[in-house]
Amino acid sequence: MFFKRKKAWRKKILVPLLGILILGATWAGYNWYLIEKTIQEAAPRHADVGIVLGAAVWGERPSPGLRERLDYALWLYNEGYVEYLLVTGGLGEGKKVTEAFAMQQYLLEQGVPADAILLEEKATSTYENLLYSQQVMESVESVKLKSALVISHDYHIARAKTMADDLELPAAAVGVQSHVLYSPYHKVREILALAHWQVTRIWN
Repeated sequence: MFFKRKKAWRKKILVPLLGILILGATWAGYNWYLIEKTIQEAAPRHADVGIVLGAAVWGERPSPGLRERLDYALWLYNEGYVEYLLVTGGLGEGKKVTEAFAMQQYLLEQGVPADAILLEEKATSTYENLLYSQQVMESVESVKLKSALVISHDYHIARAKTMADDLELPAAAVGVQSHVLYSPYHKVREILALAHWQVTRIWN
């Protein structure tokens, strides 16, 4: 009798646990597919402004990973895909300059005119990057900035595009493949971040 009860107890625990594991694996697999599909379909296109999403700053300079985003944004600007670059990112913990400021200085050094660079210096997350950038676009009176090209690393653009859609920001997303970051690690992190965002959307 004791062993029968023990087996029944195990079954009550293991069956739901197995279901949760299968659901989690399916969800993770779908998000991996979504990230890869977005990467494959992303392509440069013309827009009024390129929104460059912030990343780590080393000292007062863009980190190697952030420079990859900026160099890709610079190429898009020089090729005429965008007329303006909007750099977005706030002040990280222990930092002296915002991500946006470091990005602006880098682009100025590369020859981008000051009047072609817009700053957003409050954001502390991808969602805030896009939300506050949208507000900057709407606040510019000298030109009409109606469409955007969101620029980041390729593994990041699926979540960024989803957030832009939720904000009703007319935007496409393009990503650069990193040669300084370990992409598999960042893709796994991005799967978790995308899942968290999906849960947040449902909850709200």
